[in-house]
Amino acid sequence: MPQKMPPERKAEMDAVLAQAVNASLATANPATLQPHVVPVWFWWDGERIWISAFSSTRKVKELLLNRRCAVLVEPLPGTSPLRGVLLEGAAELLTADRAEVARLSEIIYARYMPPEELAGPEPQSWMVDPENTIVCLQPERLVGF
Repeated sequence: MPQKMPPERKAEMDAVLAQAVNASLATANPATLQPHVVPVWFWWDGERIWISAFSSTRKVKELLLNRRCAVLVEPLPGTSPLRGVLLEGAAELLTADRAEVARLSEIIYARYMPPEELAGPEPQSWMVDPENTIVCLQPERLVGF
């Protein structure tokens, strides 16, 4: 976990990270150094950010080659004294434990979908899709601004 910070600041950042807003995940191709930034759904557990992604996507392919990434989360307007929270570090990719991938995916998707939609065939198929990969980032650097 990153540096110690005042509890009030940590609470402000946790409040932003609790919002069901899109995050921006930034990766970089190590060969070309070309940045790649995409919107993603996420879940913050208080220490790590979890993102569901598919192995065929550019973001996962780049993370396989270069685990360094950044995630930016901006709060809904008028809901926070912060304009954003930036998380940086080396991500882990979880694929082997398919039950855990499905469990974490469901937690992430449930933040963005009502229960009746989450129970539908399409989201249910995403959770168990063999390409589904969980990106886990325990930030080395966590900044609220």
